[in-house]
Amino acid sequence: MAKGVNKVFLLGNVGKDPEIRTTPGGMTVATFSLATADRAKDAQGNWTDKTEWHNLVAFQRTAEIIRDYVKKGSQIFVEGKIQTRSWDDKESGQKKYRTEILINELSLLGGGSGRSEGSSGGERSSGGYTSSRSSSSAAAPASAPANDYADQGITDEDIPF
Repeated sequence: MAKGVNKVFLLGNVGKDPEIRTTPGGMTVATFSLATADRAKDAQGNWTDKTEWHNLVAFQRTAEIIRDYVKKGSQIFVEGKIQTRSWDDKESGQKKYRTEILINELSLLGGGSGRSEGSSGGERSSGGYTSSRSSSSAAAPASAPANDYADQGITDEDIPF
């Protein structure tokens, strides 16, 4: 049987401050919600936004980065996979389900609320380092002009996408 693919890419804004906890084994876990928006025209031709909420979970170093840098309103880009958990509700005995995105990679974008000016505009992955594969616009401050690296001989043709 062929191997399947379970990969998710999301770009959105954090709905509320992440919840950070530590397991009895000492692992840091971050859980939070992310809002993504889709824009479409309605029957009258007016643009309407539809917000979709996603439950996200991160572990270990990624959870620590989220604890330190992600707040309500922060804009982030994540790569992860979908997982659905199930459990029996203790009160009703019913089976409950929760679909979550397990974060593999995280990029901090924009300067959402709670982020200091010095940490805005950079990219940080789950390993806590600045990605060398990021484009010049992702690594430069948001107010920097597009030709910020012109003196180094970097042109649009050098960017692989």
